Amino acid sequence: MTSRIRIALATFAVLAATPAFAGYPIGGSWTYENASEKGRAEKCGRRYMEFDGNLRHDTGSGAPEYKNISSRVSGQNTWTVIDEFFTGMIRGRVTYTLRTIDPDHIELHFEMGGKTTLLRRCG
Repeated sequence: MTSRIRIALATFAVLAATPAFAGYPIGGSWTYENASEKGRAEKCGRRYMEFDGNLRHDTGSGAPEYKNISSRVSGQNTWTVIDEFFTGMIRGRVTYTLRTIDPDHIELHFEMGGKTTLLRRCG
């Protein structure tokens, strides 16, 4: 067995044994506006997302609040996240991959529809 295969198997074993936890792996406020610019944004603007414990508030989507059901490490600086939302008429779940790019940028890739969203730390 080559060392690459051993490393891959060891990595898989660690990731498979990693338990899911409720709560987000990050916190704070992140803006949709000028998300690709370098560094932290001074202000969040009108469209932003806030991670607060096991709640995610989002002014840029169809539901204003999401409750975290699980977050599981799926790679280096990457988590698979499941959130639940309720709009008053619709209750549903959304699954996405959250990846930290650097201390001031994150990326969310949504399973349904395949949309990827870049966000920049603000506030």
